[in-house]
Amino acid sequence: MTPAERNRAFRELAVGLEKVDLPVYAKHGIDPHEPTMGEGDSSCRVAILGRDPGNKEVLYRQPFVGVGGQKIRRGLHRRFHGAKMPDFEASLAIGAHVFWANTVPYKPLGNKAWSVKTKKAFQPLVNDLLVHGWDGSDVLCMGRVAFLWFGLGDRDETRRLKEFWGREDRFEASITSQVQAPDGTERQLRLHPVPHPSPLNATWAPHFDRLFALRLQQTGWGPDSWRISGDV
Repeated sequence: MTPAERNRAFRELAVGLEKVDLPVYAKHGIDPHEPTMGEGDSSCRVAILGRDPGNKEVLYRQPFVGVGGQKIRRGLHRRFHGAKMPDFEASLAIGAHVFWANTVPYKPLGNKAWSVKTKKAFQPLVNDLLVHGWDGSDVLCMGRVAFLWFGLGDRDETRRLKEFWGREDRFEASITSQVQAPDGTERQLRLHPVPHPSPLNATWAPHFDRLFALRLQQTGWGPDSWRISGDV
């Protein structure tokens, strides 16, 4: 699909979608059918996959710009510039150096996780984005929901990913998974699970910065290598 075709397909799926946080979209004057994907330069070395957008993501039309997302962006800025991120504008700027996506690109009511049925409905389009809209192969999965999303609809793959998630070294080791676009094109991606960046993730919040920095190091992402071609 072309980007325009994919966007149109997302909008069509969003029509009649239950449990969309319509008040938040109305508050910000945003069309609730317009997806919040982020996307980015197709040659970005690393993709960051999240669950779904929140209030600030709807407002700014970009993923991971809220409290949890700022932790990701601070980590990106620190590795890229070797310095503390100075302000919100800098957090938006550093986002141009990675590829962004969500399992479902719409904010749910109460920030409750979307149902398996809804995630399955959107999965083919997100697969198309990852297969045809991005040239990289390293995906940083923000939390368990984003990681296990790759097994939706495939019982054996779900079992394999759940077994991996049960490992003590899941935030340091990686695993591959095959992704298929609606046209049948397949790609093998390397999944690197990271704890969800939410400050409510009490168990792992103190370790997020270190583990996220490790993942960037493992994937080779940096100021001279954020694109696959190395042409920065």
